[in-house]
Amino acid sequence: MSNTICAISTPYGSGGIAVVRVSGEQSIAIVGSLFRGRTDLREAKANTAHYGEIIRGGEVLDEVVATVFRAPHSFTGEDTVEIS
Repeated sequence: MSNTICAISTPYGSGGIAVVRVSGEQSIAIVGSLFRGRTDLREAKANTAHYGEIIRGGEVLDEVVATVFRAPHSFTGEDTVEIS
């Protein structure tokens, strides 16, 4: 079983959009549990982007685009979700 990791993928400094990459066996399930949009990320096709919101404790934290990549066809070779 591999670890699931989360890392900021944009360089330090000011920019219009930050990207957070979650990668590993549970990445789609973890982000899917926080994401509210038209598509359930756990059922999303590979290489697709989905507009929605990140929710925690019923509170909307931010509007996001979540891009789903499925193993082995991702940058890391694992299931990956990039949150922009």
